[in-house]
Order: sequence, then structure tokens, then C-alpha cells
Amino acid sequence: MDFPASAKKHSVASSSPSGANHTAPDSEVRKGQRHSITVLQQRLNSVIRGKEETIDILLISLLAGGSVLMEDVPGVGKTTLAKSLAKALDADFRRVQFTPDLLPSDILGASIYNPADGSFTFKEGPIFCSILLADEINRASPRTQSALLEAMSEGQATIEGVRHRLPHPFLVLATQNPVDFHGTYPLPEAQLDRFLVQLKVGYPDRKMEVEILYDHIHEQPDDEIEPILPVQEVLNLQEEVKKVHVERSTAEYLVEIVARTRSHPHLKLGVSPRGSLMFFRAVQACAFISGRDFATPDDVQRMAGYVLAHRLVMTSKARYGNTNKNDVIDEILKQLPVPT
Repeated sequence: MDFPASAKKHSVASSSPSGANHTAPDSEVRKGQRHSITVLQQRLNSVIRGKEETIDILLISLLAGGSVLMEDVPGVGKTTLAKSLAKALDADFRRVQFTPDLLPSDILGASIYNPADGSFTFKEGPIFCSILLADEINRASPRTQSALLEAMSEGQATIEGVRHRLPHPFLVLATQNPVDFHGTYPLPEAQLDRFLVQLKVGYPDRKMEVEILYDHIHEQPDDEIEPILPVQEVLNLQEEVKKVHVERSTAEYLVEIVARTRSHPHLKLGVSPRGSLMFFRAVQACAFISGRDFATPDDVQRMAGYVLAHRLVMTSKARYGNTNKNDVIDEILKQLPVPT
């Protein structure tokens, strides 16, 4: 798989922030958290072979509290990865197959009439879980797709005028097929903007695919996944991520990248302020999963392609000129001076 070019570092800026005493987490609590994350990475890597970067970005999204859009061809392990993550967290997992006839109430739930006493009882839909797999999300109508907007942005669902809080953590893992567009509805910009990252799993290399064959001789590798990180601990980790220190110069670098997308000649829509906020949190999570309690410009560069690309809208001229979104982000990163 070709990862976003922006994930490649254009300079090295990984030293501790000047004037601050920030070191790698060394308390017993932090060591325990770090060990749990390492074990989680190892278990997921044993299920989805050769996709260490993809799994890292998935875990960064989890720690940042953001949802993930996985766009790739069928059969590369998107659903298996989602199920394995849910098992490792011992989290309530639901899968919804999105189809053209799916209604918002099929996701959110609805009030059921009881003829015996004339009352209505609310029946929760599959969205009331910790991890929701929205399979082939672009096959549902825009009306149904929009049922996820409030849930992804605010962690709640308003149904028949009543606000219902969703479980925490709440993570949407959505998949879509980039090849077969017959009978699909492209996700609107407002929907895309609510996904923290967009991922591609990609095909394994030949050597790794041979290993996958032998992994599946007797049973599915994900059947062996056992709970590693309790859901409550995920909430604790998300709070720890918010404490990761980001130097003002690094934040200004991040914002300048975002600002350049709003004025780039190849783009007719740049990154929103919501995108900036999510980018900032992703950078904190990236530093945390790397074992640091401070973020660096390298974290910004690593996450830029994953967080920003799906939020951009190319001009028609650029699109037909074979310029892609990651090329634009990479160009911006090369042009900007890196803070030291």
C-alpha cells in the first residue's frame, strides 16, 4: 500500500520542546498504559498481517476519539480489523450493512406502539454501541447517511425530539468500495468532515499473503483475540491524550498547513476549523502512541495526509490533470518551513 506522501518526514524535529521538562512517560500508570497499547498493536498485527501503519493510525483515531473511513476494495480485511478491535476492547460492537432501502430509523431506533395500553416504547437502534461498523456506507441514501452526523460530531442522537446520549467511547468505522460506483451515493462534504481520518488497507505483499493462507488453515485469527484494553481504560487514555503538550510554534505550523489548503489554486474547498481541531487532537494522539507526552512537527507531518485529504475538494482542472489530494498536501509541507 502507498501511504500518503505527507506521512514521509520532510525534516527531523523530534527533540523535546525547548524551555519545558517533557520526557517520555515514566510513571507506573503510564508504563502500564503503554504496555497495553503495545500488546493491542501486536494482537491486531497478528490478525491483519503487514499493515502496521494502518493499525497505528486506527489506534491513534481511537485515542483521539475520532471516527474512521476505510475506503478500499473488498476482501482486504476492513471488517475483520473492526471486529478484532472490538474484541480486543471487549466493546459492544454492531455491524450495519448499508443498502439503498435502509432508513434512518434502522440505525437510530424508533418508538414502538403497544396496542394493549396505547403507549410507545423507544427501541434503540444499532447505533447505541461503542463501535459501529457502517459497511458500504455510500450505498445508503443521503437521508440515511445523515443519521450519523449528530452521533459522530456530538456523541448523541436526537430521535423524535428527544436527545439520547451514546455510549462512550463511541467510534464509527465506515467502509466504502472505491471501484464499483453503481448504485452509490457519494458522501457529502459535511459527512466526510466528521471522519477524523481516511484509511486504505491495501493488498498485502506476496510473502505476507502466503503467511495469511497458513494463518487461516484451521481457524480465523480473529477468533483468538481476547480482551486486552477495557473500554473504561480507553476513556482514561483519551483523557491522557488531551494532556500531551503541543508547543505554540507546532500549533501555528499546523494551522498554517490548514490555511494553505484554503487558498491553494488546485482546491475549491479547504479544511474547516473543525478539521483543524481534529488535526490537533490527532497530532496529540500520534505523539502519545509513540510514547511521548509532547508533540513535534513530525507528528503533524505524519498525520496530515490521513486527516486532511478527505476534507479537500479539488477543482475540475486539477482533477482532470491527474493531481491528487495527497500531492497537494505534500506540496504544502515541502513549501512550509518547519519550526525548530
